[in-house]
Amino acid sequence: MLLPWATSLLLLASSFGLGASAQDDAAAEPEVKSIPLRTHSLSTPYLDSDMQSRWFDFGGDTVVRTDRYIRLTPDKGSRAGWIFSRVPLTATNWEIEFEFKIHGQGNLYGDGMALWLTKQRAQQGPVFGSVDNFEGLAIFFDTYKNNRPGVVFPYVMAMLGDGQTSYDKSTDGKGQELAGCSARGLRNAAIPTKARLTYFAEKSLTLQLQYKSETEWTDCFTLGDNIKIPPVTYLGFSAETGELADNHDIVSLKTKNLYSPTGAAGGVAGSKDRDRAKGRAQKLKPYKGRKGDGEGGGWGWFVLKFVVFGALLAGAYVGFTAYRAQRARSRF
Repeated sequence: MLLPWATSLLLLASSFGLGASAQDDAAAEPEVKSIPLRTHSLSTPYLDSDMQSRWFDFGGDTVVRTDRYIRLTPDKGSRAGWIFSRVPLTATNWEIEFEFKIHGQGNLYGDGMALWLTKQRAQQGPVFGSVDNFEGLAIFFDTYKNNRPGVVFPYVMAMLGDGQTSYDKSTDGKGQELAGCSARGLRNAAIPTKARLTYFAEKSLTLQLQYKSETEWTDCFTLGDNIKIPPVTYLGFSAETGELADNHDIVSLKTKNLYSPTGAAGGVAGSKDRDRAKGRAQKLKPYKGRKGDGEGGGWGWFVLKFVVFGALLAGAYVGFTAYRAQRARSRF
């Protein structure tokens, strides 16, 4: 049998090894953390006490009903409205989730609305109520089909503008499409409609929609590596109507700065984490550092635990031998 002190040391060594293993496992899949960005979020009543918004400007035909919505356009023809952040969005990794509503009375309707992350801001124009030849990202919620065979409308698509390329309204942006999806049932949906756009710098861009049921997010698209959105952009929404019309409402907006607490740069947004953005439970791959860092760390722990365990066994054996000798002498 082992002496009590030897048993305690062995238990301590075992706990040490298990603790280190548990820490390694926990570090293997760090969750993405988030910080709400008040400067790029909206909720009722939308306006301050002086009937202005501290963080957003709005114009055109936009009307703010403080208890219900921000209406970019009413259900009337030839209207356009917009709302844009006053300060740029500079987070490296971010998530934008907003509730909106596209609805109207007629069976014929149009034209649609857009989400903008662009260097331009607060300028009315011909592309869903905002300017053409923009630089940055646009997400178009197009409800009227001009000339795009084989595509079911409403259609949601992304365009990455370079400041020189125009949006071709006659073909519903077919030649400028970065990615997109059909969303039949998005207009006049029976539930609150939402969209969630998640971006990890130069890693991934994901758009999800909620319009079928309140518990179901539908993947619209996910784009992989080399997605480069300008690092400084203004967040905005706009909408327009033509001969056909619809109400285009923004109900709420939540923007978050995403980061990994175990990131390479001290766990702040902008660190070079190996990451992925997919679904509600988004997680980052662990940062591995320079080539060979992870492998060296694993072998170091193994050797250290082996040496400690061997030393404890040797100490236990010496103690047990001394104990037997002492018992033998006490008999005489």
